[in-house]
Amino acid sequence: MVEYRPDKSKVARSFAAAATKYDDVAILQRQTADELLDRLSLMKIQPQSILDLGVGTGRNLSLLQKRYPEASLLAMDIATDMLQQARKRYRQDLGLKRWLPGSGQKLQLLAGDAESIPLADNSVDLVFANLALQWCEPSVSFHEIQRVLRPDGLLLYSSLGPDTLTELRQAWAAVDTYPHVNVFYDIHDVGDAMTASGLADCVLDIEPYVLTYPTPMAMMRDLKILGARNVNQGRRRGLTGKNLMRQVIAEYENFRIEGLIPASYEVVYGHGWKLQQAGQRPAADGSVHIPLSEIQRR
Repeated sequence: MVEYRPDKSKVARSFAAAATKYDDVAILQRQTADELLDRLSLMKIQPQSILDLGVGTGRNLSLLQKRYPEASLLAMDIATDMLQQARKRYRQDLGLKRWLPGSGQKLQLLAGDAESIPLADNSVDLVFANLALQWCEPSVSFHEIQRVLRPDGLLLYSSLGPDTLTELRQAWAAVDTYPHVNVFYDIHDVGDAMTASGLADCVLDIEPYVLTYPTPMAMMRDLKILGARNVNQGRRRGLTGKNLMRQVIAEYENFRIEGLIPASYEVVYGHGWKLQQAGQRPAADGSVHIPLSEIQRR
């Protein structure tokens, strides 16, 4: 597996800067979170402790709390500004319920990275990670998640695959050789890392999403607001010249369809269990999943 090492300090700075405006443009993030919550309803689990890893602005905290009212919540993010937004959002979503005895004690904020989770071994029952793990090296982050999960604990997550933002990637590739778009791991490498970490009954699948914009610049502005900046170690340093940007925009215009500019996302959904002993866990609806060993490599 080829390693793609994002600049973690830049990841933290980018998302810290995005904290106050993130929700305005987090369209994909809301869609993938809702899909994860739908999938969670099929899992036979009643967690007492939930880690929202890469909590962002905290949109999913109250939804998880509503589903599991007795569970304690741990909200972790690499950007402390995001954590402050998450606390604020959680209190707003609770409304008057926040004044009930014990309500304020169910949320704990953790500043940290999925590659070094600041929790003890066997400390949480559910790790919920929506579009966060793509910023991490899989073999490290999955080992950490497996470590903090209790036996019979569940990891449920969404991430991004290498075909994400393929239009922007091709537009940049036409004008220079620097990596301008973040590189993400293939589903097979991710699956191998999950299995190697000790997680069991791992299931992964891919869903494509396409967002549309009036212009390439509108799409790039949204990426900037989201904090999804280029964090590749080999990225071009310094400001991008106007002439170079004009060339990129011209190349991107070749992808225009029916008057709109597409931005494609390859979303990877996955889950795995930390089991006391090997065994298959059926979904509540009896659905059949394809194991990793049967996914043919492209």
